[in-house]
Amino acid sequence: MDTEPVAPHPDAPTAGSKLGVHFDECFGCGNEQEAGLHLQSTVGEGATVRSQFTVTEAHQGAPGLAHGGLLACAFDEALGSTVGNLLRRPAVTGRLETDFRRPVPVGSTLHIVAKLDGVAGRKIYVSADGHLDAEDGPVAVRARGLFVTVGLEHFTSHGDADALEKMRAAGRVKREDWDINP
Repeated sequence: MDTEPVAPHPDAPTAGSKLGVHFDECFGCGNEQEAGLHLQSTVGEGATVRSQFTVTEAHQGAPGLAHGGLLACAFDEALGSTVGNLLRRPAVTGRLETDFRRPVPVGSTLHIVAKLDGVAGRKIYVSADGHLDAEDGPVAVRARGLFVTVGLEHFTSHGDADALEKMRAAGRVKREDWDINP
């Protein structure tokens, strides 16, 4: 993969900034999904975002362990948050690879550190490590993702026609906040 180095957008939140919910109904970060992940994220140093969530009984696959698909969901959310907040571009997941290194028990907190790796045209490459119970805890899951920049109309033509209005009402989306390819 031939990529260019990537730096956060000049208007991206600065290190230490807590990132809000991008959409209240989002399973990953939203507040309206009772069994959702309620992922909380903070901008880190450089081109990183630090996220965390606590695994509940509603998140199990095997008894007492987080469901692998749910962990992939958490990484999709963390990687997407990194792209959207640091690059200020609307993008969607093109590919997500997860490597499960150790079990993630119910009651544990997964600390995900995601970073921008490179850009090639509309393609944005990101990766993350998920540490168990502490930012320096053992790595339980690793992920790599490819996100593709899209126009804001992608969300209305393929999803809820009122999606942008709902996001605007939540104070999360204004066209002038995003760098959008014509």
